Amino acid sequence: MLPALILLPVLAILLALGTWQAERLVWKTALLAEIAAIEAAPPRPLAADPPLFTKVSVTGRFDHGREAMLELEVRGAVLGARLLTPLIPAHGPPILVDRGWVPMARAGGIARPEGETSIEAYVRLAESRGWSAPVDDLAARRFYTFAPATIGAALGLPAVAPFGLVALGPPGSPDPARSLPRPRNSHLGYAITWYGLAAALIAVFAAFAWRRLKEQA
Repeated sequence: MLPALILLPVLAILLALGTWQAERLVWKTALLAEIAAIEAAPPRPLAADPPLFTKVSVTGRFDHGREAMLELEVRGAVLGARLLTPLIPAHGPPILVDRGWVPMARAGGIARPEGETSIEAYVRLAESRGWSAPVDDLAARRFYTFAPATIGAALGLPAVAPFGLVALGPPGSPDPARSLPRPRNSHLGYAITWYGLAAALIAVFAAFAWRRLKEQA
């Protein structure tokens, strides 16, 4: 009797976890399909409050004198970062644009278009600094958390858009993003794990019960 009383709540928990992951799998699969459709579609004009996973087109003038470096990323044996440059549109506040990866040394060859420029990009929302994130070096214009208000103030901009843009394009210098970001979809494996544990628990209990019945016969 006691093993059965222990089995039932544990089994219910395992099945609930498996079902939750199966539901998350359906939701995540639909989200990835939506992102793929957005990526394949033409970019939209930039709105004042764009949602995440939006591909947009915007025209403005880059303020290369206020460039900054964002995050750190090693490619091969080269340490680099994202080149962050304010874009000044015809209307509205400046927008911080992640133009792509560059070596930290920034040794020549970086394209810096002058005059009015049109770019395709996806929206990047503001972030809050995590407890383990490095502290921004405001004087050196090196940032590790994408917080537009903080970065804009450090660059001497009175106001910036509360979001940023990540440029899309072919390889170059800077080396921009090629596609929209996609969240990981590991829910199928998790669902199989939880349901598998539930099935194993049932099998163990069945073997235990069968042995007890044989002993009592």
